[in-house]
Amino acid sequence: MYKPVILPIDWSMIAPVVLVAMVGIIALCIEMARPKKNNNLIVGFTLAGLAVAAIAILVQFDMDSYRIGETLSGMVTRDRFSLTMQLLVVISAFLSVLFSEGYLREKRIPFGEFYPILCWSAVGAMVMVATQNLLMIFLGLEVLSISLYVLAGMSRSENKSEESALKYLLLGAFASGFLLYGIAFLYGGSGSIHLDTIRQSWAVGNSGSHMLLLFGLGLVLIGLGFKSSLVPFHMWTPDVYQGAPTNVTAFMAAGSKIGAIAALWRVLDAMGMMQQYWMPAMFWIAILTMTVGNLIALGQKDVKRVLGYSSIAHAGYILVGILAHVREPMKIGSDTVSYYLLSYALMTIGAFAVITLSARAGKEGTKFGDVQGLWHRAPLAAGSLIVFMASLIGIPPTSGFIGKLLIFKDAMAADLAPLAFVLAVNSIISVYYYLGILRSMFVVDEEGEYVRNSAMNNGLKSACVICMVGIFGAAIFFSPLMQLFGTR
Repeated sequence: MYKPVILPIDWSMIAPVVLVAMVGIIALCIEMARPKKNNNLIVGFTLAGLAVAAIAILVQFDMDSYRIGETLSGMVTRDRFSLTMQLLVVISAFLSVLFSEGYLREKRIPFGEFYPILCWSAVGAMVMVATQNLLMIFLGLEVLSISLYVLAGMSRSENKSEESALKYLLLGAFASGFLLYGIAFLYGGSGSIHLDTIRQSWAVGNSGSHMLLLFGLGLVLIGLGFKSSLVPFHMWTPDVYQGAPTNVTAFMAAGSKIGAIAALWRVLDAMGMMQQYWMPAMFWIAILTMTVGNLIALGQKDVKRVLGYSSIAHAGYILVGILAHVREPMKIGSDTVSYYLLSYALMTIGAFAVITLSARAGKEGTKFGDVQGLWHRAPLAAGSLIVFMASLIGIPPTSGFIGKLLIFKDAMAADLAPLAFVLAVNSIISVYYYLGILRSMFVVDEEGEYVRNSAMNNGLKSACVICMVGIFGAAIFFSPLMQLFGTR
């Protein structure tokens, strides 16, 4: 008689994901039990739950108990990279929740369901980064994306919010189709959806299976390129960033990108044996992503659109780090990409948090003119924005400077000098539009009156301070962080 084999499950591997999912479920139950009341209990519970999830991840960094392995029949992977990426996703969600309540009330959209949906979006990103199973990557991507589709259209009274949600939904579904078809072709060429097995099948396969694998890889890269905002799959980014509520945009720019970049890193790392075919294409995509993002940002007059194109450019910088790792996997680890993503999340979320001050009495202005006189109205917010812009530019002693320097060095070590040169040139180009945002802070309007903004509540103050401390702290404690993220 056949007896099913029950494989052991390492619950510690999936504990952080389960914790965040349960936080979302309980937060939704609290919202249902407290209709039309303030969301303070939901916010407090969500922050506490995310903090516990972060601790559950940090515990696994302990070298005495740390183990590389898989569970759930190879669907969940635990290694230094997956732990780091999950931690960054949880930090991004925590910071986004921290400043959201005051903004949502000023926008007149204080919907308590925002918090559980954001948690489930984080769950999707956490699933994506902790697997080498292509279907699990797809499942995580869909959980992440569907939640963001809802959040992007949360401001139902604004046409631009509904438009951004619809555009994100249609283009996102289109990209998901490419990803799923690519997975099908990879399965057809290898007989597996596990990246390690696909890597091995390339070494022993024939010309027919090689064609299937190459075609499937191309489709998968299109799907992940869309989620990562790589050129030419970037068209949705500035429009969706501008139309979505700013706190949603903050998590979209950080948490969502971390999940997509981590999945892209997994796929390209596994397909290193095929790099002679895909490396030239990704080489030019990296150049175009950095250049197009920065050049188009020069002509923008909306701060959220500027940061949207800036996000595209930073995706190009990160792609350079990934390509350097694939070219020289024995010399260049994942620590550079991990460090850069930490810095990127802190400075991007911090910048969007400051922008939420422009929301007042149900309206929000994100033009350059709406931040005029910010230095006089909210000195802490203005000072924070100076730090965030300095880090985005790459001015020492910020973590943004160290992150760019690390990628530059890795590109040179991997014999990718042209990419290093383009990165340096684009960093110089970006100075213009970042300084344009800062310049607006010290300018008053033509009538000599400052544009009114909402009050800087404790949540927003805390988010700005944490991001600033994190940016300088990551620069000061650079060596311990690199050791935590993975040895070189």
